[in-house]
Amino acid sequence: MALVKKGSRLITVDGTTYRWRLRGRPTYDRGLVWSPLTYAVAHAGTPGTTLVVTTNRPHPSNWLGTQGRPILPGRVADSIRTALRDGWTPESPGSPFHLDQSAGFGADEAGPSRIVNRAVHRS
Repeated sequence: MALVKKGSRLITVDGTTYRWRLRGRPTYDRGLVWSPLTYAVAHAGTPGTTLVVTTNRPHPSNWLGTQGRPILPGRVADSIRTALRDGWTPESPGSPFHLDQSAGFGADEAGPSRIVNRAVHRS
């Protein structure tokens, strides 16, 4: 899965340059704060396996006005280091490597009332 260059940012972590990007517009689930924000990371020079990071934050452009915090380069760098320790090989071809950092999303960000609404809307 290739990472689109348009809208992506470069980041250098431990001497290696990567490209990272988050989706500008939320998907339906993220717009309603049913699922957390994700972003993608790929090796800048030799794109191979894409890293997909699931955060514990809502998309900043969600439709409910739930307060979101920006994803800063320091957090991206920490996620890259964690994924590399967990076995991500960014220069090798393959399926996306998923790093789940969403612990606490429903309780901390969306609140219990939105989780109840989710069950009602999905029935």
